[in-house]
Amino acid sequence: MSEIDAEDAFDPQEVPRPVFAIGGELVTDGFEQPQHEHRKAQLIMALRGLVTCEVAKGLWMVPPQCALWIPGGMEHSVRGVGEVAIYILFVEPDAAPAMPKECCTVAIAPLLRELIIGVAKLPPLYDRDGAQGRLTQTMLDELAAAPVERLHLPLPGDPRLRRIADALTADPSDRATIGEWARRVAMSERTLFRLIHREIGMSFGRWRQQFHIMVALERLARGEAVQMVAFDLGYESASAFITMFKKVLGEPPGKYLAARQVQNAARADVARANETRSL
Repeated sequence: MSEIDAEDAFDPQEVPRPVFAIGGELVTDGFEQPQHEHRKAQLIMALRGLVTCEVAKGLWMVPPQCALWIPGGMEHSVRGVGEVAIYILFVEPDAAPAMPKECCTVAIAPLLRELIIGVAKLPPLYDRDGAQGRLTQTMLDELAAAPVERLHLPLPGDPRLRRIADALTADPSDRATIGEWARRVAMSERTLFRLIHREIGMSFGRWRQQFHIMVALERLARGEAVQMVAFDLGYESASAFITMFKKVLGEPPGKYLAARQVQNAARADVARANETRSL
């Protein structure tokens, strides 16, 4: 019952265990779940492919080796593109009290990844008091310590602003100014400026910058060259893109991604050492 279709046989909301996990690979041209919510919290981990979730007027990206935490009771939709390997946890609210009360993306270290996959292979009614229960608790402890990533993009609810968001999604290299966008959606620049601040809580330039960061991280994680990503996002040079990336995330792209790999490896080594000492 470790494949994704196990959800058809067991309702995740009714399984009397702290965690119910499913996972597997989907080879598809795309899948989409419309807006829905769960009583239990949910963790969506992507091992391959790109998964995006719209939650509470925000777009959350789940690139490979990351996961999205969605607290219980939050409406969300899920979309996957291409060949996807995904694992999903349904967690009782009181089983992970240290997890954030808001939606967030977390980095998944190698140890935590293997623990999640291991939990997904357990029978739905696993032994809570034996080794299976201890495995599940270890996974929850590692999840609570996972670092949070900045992969959130506020999404506007106003239909005029959604037109702008959809246009940028279709063409991330569009460098139109807020005045040009105002003319495209038939409103004054002042009105558009105020509407953007009210709807998404940041300037248009900052919002577009965050959008570019999310697109760039997903493409860089696939191994694409910085220069190619920079030009596709409309930057005049790779150095201009690197300057923007460093301003937002504190490090240039190569160092940022390498640091995440080192942190994940170090966390895995520490966890293995702790396990060895406990034997």
